[in-house]
Order: sequence, then structure tokens, then C-alpha cells
Amino acid sequence: MEVKASRRFTYQRERSLFNPVNERAGGRVGGGWPTKKVLCVYFLEGRCNRNPCRFAHTESQTLPVSNHKKSPPSYNCPKNNVRVSSGSEEGTTHVQNRENPDRTVPNKSSLDCSTGSDDSGNKRTLERTTPKNVCYHWLSGNCVKGDECRFWHSWFCGEGFTMLAKLEGHKKAVSGIALPLRSDKLYSGSRDGTSASVINLGAEVGSLICEGPWVFVGMPNVVKAWHIELSAEFSLDGPVGEVYSMVVANEMLFAGAQDGNILVWKGIPNTQNPFQLAALLKGHTHPVTCLAVGGKRLYSGSMDNMIRVWDLDTLEAVMTLNGHTDAPMSLLCWDQYLLSCSLDNTIKVWIMTEEGNLEVAYTHNEDHGVLALGGLNDPDGNPVLICSCNDDSVHLYELPSFMERGRIFSRREVRVIETGPDGLFFTGDGTGMLSVWKILAKPNAEMS
Repeated sequence: MEVKASRRFTYQRERSLFNPVNERAGGRVGGGWPTKKVLCVYFLEGRCNRNPCRFAHTESQTLPVSNHKKSPPSYNCPKNNVRVSSGSEEGTTHVQNRENPDRTVPNKSSLDCSTGSDDSGNKRTLERTTPKNVCYHWLSGNCVKGDECRFWHSWFCGEGFTMLAKLEGHKKAVSGIALPLRSDKLYSGSRDGTSASVINLGAEVGSLICEGPWVFVGMPNVVKAWHIELSAEFSLDGPVGEVYSMVVANEMLFAGAQDGNILVWKGIPNTQNPFQLAALLKGHTHPVTCLAVGGKRLYSGSMDNMIRVWDLDTLEAVMTLNGHTDAPMSLLCWDQYLLSCSLDNTIKVWIMTEEGNLEVAYTHNEDHGVLALGGLNDPDGNPVLICSCNDDSVHLYELPSFMERGRIFSRREVRVIETGPDGLFFTGDGTGMLSVWKILAKPNAEMS
């Protein structure tokens, strides 16, 4: 019988701000129909299931909405609904204006379009018609319009990466992905209480990592450890509540728990129990959401909005970082930098000063809360940052410019990003789906 796990903090999914009665322009007056024919925002997102719908399903039927109303999100992608036209300004993309189709505006985003040459050798640009939204029915596998659907039918857009596979099996959100050493298997853990080869663990999996041949699974009040080559299993007691994050460094396993403490087990080989509880790191007042190791430092993020820095030799806290106004959800150590992302809609890049302090060198702003970070280099050696947001999208950015290289779309928010060898990376979303991706060399902007 499956044991119900401790309830984990939940992520608020940011949905449309439009309300069918109160927030649409021309809402009900005295309980009647709209006084103005307004475009159905759910239809724009590919989610309207009303027939007939009292709102318009074509832009030609609508009257202009008030300027203060927020437009539904749209994704400009270099595929479908694109036509070629000559451009007078070199390197400029022209995007058709939604309110005035006869007017185009410059757009130099590398995500939107790329330049090329026509048969006569003249420079050309890709001119885009009305930007498309992702079809949520297609993402769920039930769009009935096929090629006639006006919405975006793809899991991703951009350049320099591709999708290799979609793996289904979990029934709830993926909470961890691991590739153990010398193994040809991909391990995953989920909130449905299963892990690895559909092993029923009896409780929700809060986190999953691997180190060498070891696979560690964080669960309520315990960490399970498996040696996949020796088929040995151990239970590490001590955590209070769910274990949301783990990391291995200096022959020690660190686990961040729901009560705000970080437990430290030291590896002792050739003993009956190779893990001995060595320390309990206290300092956070809310659940520990993320851990990372860089150099001789351990970094921990918590729902108390703080990032704490610990010395790996002494296991003492040496610094507290207060740059975020909401919970940091993921940490990434990359070269001499620390990257942190938060539900406050920001990604911060921290760098060590001459005095030994960490300061924010750059802040990148997103439109939604950021849930997870991952990073790897493309075949040309260029660093690529992967970050997921709670609007069900994943962004790929080139560093250090933060120029968007592409975007991935999911049925639900992606909470886990794991990088692998040879340019592979993996994402796990809130429906239990795993996706396998590969970073490629970015094609040249100009074609010969």
C-alpha cells in the first residue's frame, strides 16, 4: 500500500490574468452578453472548448481592447507562418504588427528569424505574420484541427538543439533524473512514488541524484541509497519531512530537508553501513530547496529567500546572500560564477570580489518564476544556460550575453533539468514526462 508522503510546498502556476466575466474588456453588463465583440483569450491560447462561444474566434470580428489589458503570451518561432521578403536594413527582421497588419516593426531577436540569401544572391530576411501561440490541445495530444490549426504545433523552437525522445511512464511530476557511472540506464524519480525501473517506494520521491555507481533517493524522513553494481541498498535516517535536494562532495552526501536543516553523511568504505551521519547544518528557517557545490564551498537555497554559503572543510556557515525577494529554486556553479534562480522572476549571476565576498554581477529578468537551471557547452565550446519557468516553458540562453537560443514547451512546468555526456540534457515536467534533448553546433546566421 502506498504511503502518503508529507505535503511539499507547491509552485503557483502563473495563468492568464483574464477572467471571463470581470477582466475581459466588454464583460457582462447586467448579466447579459458582452457589449463589445472581444477576442477570446482562451481561443488565442488554443484552449477554448465552448461552441458557441460568446467571444470572437477571429480577429476580424473584434473591436480594439483597452490598452491596460494584458495580452496573452505568444511565442515567435522560426517555423511555419513565415514568409520571405526583402529587407532594407541589413540583419533586421520584420515582424507583422497584430493591430495593423500593413505595418511591420524591426525585431533583431536571434530566436525569431535568421537572415539568408535568395536565388539571386541578395540578402533577405524572414518576415513574420501574426505570431503564433502554442496549441495546448496539441501538447496534450488532442488537437483535432491538424494542419489547419492556427497555433504552434511543436515541442520547441530555435536553433542549435533538437529533441531526441519523449519518455512516458510516471503519473506525477518528475522530481529527479540521474545517469549513474558505467550504467546504460537512465534513472528517474517522481512524486508518484516510483523510481528507477518502476520500483514502488511507497512514498513520494522528493529528489534523486547519483554519484559514481550510487543512486540516492530523497523521501519523507529518509534517504535511500543503492549501489547498482552490487545490488546493495541502505536507508539513511535523520531527515525531518521531505528531502528536496541532495549533492555529493568531498566523500560526503548533503541532503536538504523540509525542516530547514542540511544533513551530512560521510562515506566510510569497507564497513557494514558505508554512511555515517557526520553533521547537521542549521541556519535556514524554511525548507531547503536547492544545493550546489563549487570549489570548497557548499551553497544552499531555502524558502526563507536566503542563500547560505558553507565551508566544506569546517562545515561552518561563512556567508549569507540576500539578493532574492522570493525563494531561490536552483543553484548552479559554473567556473568562477554562481548562478541562482528564484520565484521572484530573476536569474542572478554572483562573482567573488577581491575581499572574498559574493556580489551580484548581473541580474536577468524573466516574466515568470524560474524553477530550475542547467548548463553545458555546445560542440563549439560556447556555454549554454538552460532554465525552466513556471509558465511551462524552458529557455536556452547563450552566455554571457543571455541571448535566447531557443525555447521548449511542456504540458506542465519543468521542475528538473539534468545534463549528460555528449551534449545531452534531460527535462522532467509536472505530468511525469521525460524529454531527451541534444545541444548542436549553432548554424551560421548567413548562408552561403
